Amino acid sequence: MELTPEERDLQVEQLYARWLDAATRIAFAISAAAFLAYAAGLLPAHVPPDLLPQVWGLPVDEFLRRTGSPSGWGWLALAGHADYLNLACVALLALVTALCYLRILPALAGRGERLQAAMAALQVLVLLAAASGFFAGGR
Repeated sequence: MELTPEERDLQVEQLYARWLDAATRIAFAISAAAFLAYAAGLLPAHVPPDLLPQVWGLPVDEFLRRTGSPSGWGWLALAGHADYLNLACVALLALVTALCYLRILPALAGRGERLQAAMAALQVLVLLAAASGFFAGGR
């Protein structure tokens, strides 16, 4: 029995929703574990928590200078530190949407829904361009 267009749309929506639910739960669990590691002091922090009140309100350039923190994608090299591991978890949460769009791409393309597949692919490209700093001039 052939599915109606509405039923096919519902299948794609349910696939997206299942992946969104699972990926969000996984990313949240990883984020909670990273925060607990930070709060319990299980991993060293790049910026010691007792220094935070002194530097929190500084302009970004001064904050970076006083803490020795990198700018741009340099933070990835510090992902082994508890504070930057938490930043990596925020980035992981931001990737959830792109992951879900990538997951439905084959389903859309397989049905010949080229426009919807192209829109999903473009959304992934925009998200990746934004994450790369393309729209901010690479800063």
